[in-house]
Parts: sequence; C-alpha cells; structure tokens
Amino acid sequence: MRDAARSCGVTPDAPHRPTFQMSSLLHTLETAFTDAIAQVCAEVSGFDRCEINAAVAPSANPKFGDYQCNAAMGLAKKLGRKPRDIAQDIVDKFAACAMVEKLEIAGPGFINVTLSPVWIAGQLNHAGEVAPAGPKQTVVVEYSSPNIAKQMHIGHLRGTILGDAIARIMRALGHNVIRQNHVGDWGTPFGMLIAHLREVEADAEAGIGDLDQFYRDSKQRFDEDPAFADTARAAVVALQRGDQPERAAWQRLVDETRKHYLAVYKRLGVELTVDHERGESFYNEWLRPMVDELLEAGVVEKSDGATVSFQGGYKAPLMVEKSGGGFGYGTTDLAAAEYRAKQLKADRILYFVDYRQSQHFAQVFATVKAAGWIPDGVSLEHAAYGTIMGDDNKPLKTRSGDNVKLGDVLEEAVRRAKELVDDKSSKLPSEERVAIAEAVGIGAVKYFDMARDRTSDYVFDWDAMLSLNGNTAPYLQYAYCRCRGIFRKGGVDFETFTPQLHELEPNHELPLAKHILRFPEVVELVARELKPHHLCTYLYELACMFSGFFENNPVLGSDEQTHRLSLCHAMGQTLATGLGLLGIEHPERM
Repeated sequence: MRDAARSCGVTPDAPHRPTFQMSSLLHTLETAFTDAIAQVCAEVSGFDRCEINAAVAPSANPKFGDYQCNAAMGLAKKLGRKPRDIAQDIVDKFAACAMVEKLEIAGPGFINVTLSPVWIAGQLNHAGEVAPAGPKQTVVVEYSSPNIAKQMHIGHLRGTILGDAIARIMRALGHNVIRQNHVGDWGTPFGMLIAHLREVEADAEAGIGDLDQFYRDSKQRFDEDPAFADTARAAVVALQRGDQPERAAWQRLVDETRKHYLAVYKRLGVELTVDHERGESFYNEWLRPMVDELLEAGVVEKSDGATVSFQGGYKAPLMVEKSGGGFGYGTTDLAAAEYRAKQLKADRILYFVDYRQSQHFAQVFATVKAAGWIPDGVSLEHAAYGTIMGDDNKPLKTRSGDNVKLGDVLEEAVRRAKELVDDKSSKLPSEERVAIAEAVGIGAVKYFDMARDRTSDYVFDWDAMLSLNGNTAPYLQYAYCRCRGIFRKGGVDFETFTPQLHELEPNHELPLAKHILRFPEVVELVARELKPHHLCTYLYELACMFSGFFENNPVLGSDEQTHRLSLCHAMGQTLATGLGLLGIEHPERM
C-alpha cells in the first residue's frame, strides 16, 4: 500500500475464550504416522519429509477400527515395493503410544487404527477443547458488508453469520483474527442521496425504515429528473473532494444506517462493531495513485476511455476506473486486498460474499497478484455462498416483491419461538421464557442456515427450523438443557463437577466418548474448508448419540452415577463449545 495519512487502526480480536489445549486425534495420528513413514523412506534418494502424505482419515466403518492410514498405496511406486509390505514396515516403525490399542493391516495395505478405551476415558477431562494444528496465522475475515442508506435484508444473513462463525473458530484455534466490515458507503448513489437530503431536511432525522423509502425516492428522481441528476453528480464530486457540507450530509446518512445494522448485529449475536468497519470510503485517498501504479506496471489498460483489467482471462473486464473518472467497488476491492496483505500482514484473507460475485473476485485476485501486491504464501479465498429461496424456489421476497428485511425475520423468529416456549414451558417465569425465546428463535434462524453447505441454495422454512426434532438448533439446545437438567435433578453443580471415568461400556458409552474426542478435528476441518455445516452435522450426531446413551444407561441413582455423569458433562461441555463457535446461545432450561 502506498503512503497514506491514516493508520490501519485495526486491532485483532482479543481472545475472550479459554485457552484450548487439546490437539485433534487426527493431527496426532498424522504426526505419528509421518514419523514412521519417514523412517521407512529414510534411505530413498531425494526423500523429503515435507512430501509425506500420511493419508489418515476416520474409518468409514467402526468394525474396521477408528481411523485408517492409507499411505502405503501411495508409496508403492516410489519405493518399488508391494503396498502391504510397506504397510507392515510402517506398523513396525510406528512408535508405541498410549492412545493406540492396536494397528491391523487389511486388504492391499490399509492400516486400521483402534484407539485405546482406557486412553479415551482419560482424555474426556478435556472435552470441548481445541488447539492449533499448525502455525499461528493472521486471518482477515470480510463479512456482512451492508450498504449505507439501505436496510439489511435476508440476503445479508448468510454472509454475516457464516463469516462470524469462521472468525470465532479461527480465534479458538489460536489465530490472530481481524474482522473487516467492507461497508458500501461511497460512490455515485451518495450524490443523489445528499442532493435529496438537502431538499427534505425535515426528514433527515427519520428512522431507517423511512430511510429505505428515502433511498427509493432519491433514485427515482435521479432516473427521471435530468436537472436533479446533474446536481447529484456535482454532489459526488464535492464529496470525493472532501467539501464539508457534503461530508457532513454523508456522515448523517452513515450514522442513521448504523443505528439499524448495529442493532441487527446485537440481536444476531454477531461480533462486529464500528471498529471493524473499513468501508469503501476508507480507501478513497489511495485509489488515484493505485490506478496510476497499475497503469504504469501494465497490469490494467485503457479501453473506451475507461481503465480496465483483463487479468484472469475473462471476456468481460474488471472496471477499475470509469470513463468519467469515477471509481467503483472493483477499485476499492483492489485497494482492500492490498491493504490487508501489506498493512494487516494477513496470511489468509477470507471473503464471505455470495456466489454471484465469483467472477468479480477471481478478477480482483488475479489483478492484485499480477501487480505483485500479494506476498507468496498469502491466501486469497472467496467463501461463496448460495441463495435463500422461497417456496417457489426463487430468491426469497415479500409478496410485493421487495427484499425481506432481516430485522423483520428475526422478530418473527422470536415471536414463533415464544409461542413454542410458552406451550412447552408455561411454568417458567415470564422473563426467563422471553430470554429463552430470544435464544431459540435467533439460534434457529442461524443454525438452519449454517447446517447447510454454504455453496448450496436452500428453501427458507419456519416449521423446519423451529422443530424440536432433527438437525435444528432447538433440538441441540434441548439436548444441552436435558444434560444440565440431569445435574440439577441430582443436586450436582455442573460448573464445578470433576469427571471420574473408568471402563467404558462398549455399546453406547465408548462410541459417545470417541465422538466427543473427534471435536477438535471437526473444528480444524471447518477452518480449512470454511464450511460450518461440518460442525453442525457433528453436533447433531453428538446429540443423537447422547440421547441413545441416556435412554439405555440410567444415570442418577445408578451404581455408575459419577461415571455416567462424567460422560454427560463431557457431552455438555462439547455441545456448549460447539454452539458457541457457531454464535448460538445454549440456555440451561427450555
């Protein structure tokens, strides 16, 4: 980034969760098998440990063990030997460790791994913990990105909650996380808004609902009144020049809009604040020298009076500067990428923006790389997501065809959840039922979205998302409440309980315990793929397994009470942490 008057002004998220210490089983096994394979291959000319792929994965069928190492097949050609013989050598070199009960070779050279039940029982004291699987990185996460003078609508939901969940997960894994809210607060529309604002000063203090109409009115005048359009264009020039009257009017529009989206963030439980905002206006002073630098380097070119980038090989170019001299969102995205790589020193730069912008980001990434602004090893990743659909399999709209306001969706979710809570838990105090309804309603909307692969479209369905059965937030929240209820009924303090486990019963206890210990590797998977639905699936399976355990193994009053309470505690800790990483509340009663 070229010299600038303003500093970056961004501080990383302060870690307000506990320090996590538990490395994933998968990561531990990968390390152990890599050590063994390195010994097997030590005499091979040109051998490089960094090239080893231990190929360890959870077993697809429990009867073949808990994990499987498939490295021998990949080494067969390199070593000129039979895979099964290589597998035997790997087993022979595998260092004895308490976590592995046995290694067995199957088929052409698969190595099946069975974990030690004794070791598993000892590890449950760390249930719900995770630890970094690799070096600490600086991860910049761009998400939400509302537009000034417009109300947040249902289309903002996915980018907001997916990005927030990934930011939470990256932080839990020990990374330095910097959140960025790339607010749409600059450009041609602000000329018409400022010009319209001058003529309707009496409405300037109206709420965001009125401001939506204010935007539509100003747009209509811009399209239909040439004189007003000329005034609007002049206002844009004055704003970009920094003239005080236009700047003050712009700030009023920004402040008015903030009142709305900060309230939505608070209700969603999203960890975005004004300090995380780096809107398009933030980069304004850098755009002119940036475009000049790109032209001089031959990365962009002139076309019909405009400046465009053909980087990436697309037929339609990326607009970098308009023929009239204005800059668009493509220009600010170029500046933002350079800023994040150079000023924020990012290792990964993540963009949670819908899939319709895929070509745009491919062109932006190609352009900044061609300019040499992205150091080697820095990853630019567009975490594209699908569309929320209505019953007609078209993007969700109101009956009048307008965008569905996100605030209205959240209000309706809480209203419906309140009816559910009042019906199921009428004896609870009124204030508690209100708080539970908030947690259940907001959680239902968020979880229903995140439980689906982010790349897929899905149909919005109130009944499905608020169901107490199936893979929903209410079902998981109820499972957590059920767990806490066991402790309350037994007069045991969940928070201070000290787990004491012995031999695990094979039919329900051992499978549940093994699943609990898989939590760290699932969190690592989500961090790699940027797909929270993996964690949702894991938590749903955990809740189902807990239900099976509880129904078949009496807890309170049994000879195994402390032992079984320990399993309940481990499940509760894991479920609470998992829901927390998704940004979903978990009340103790429902």
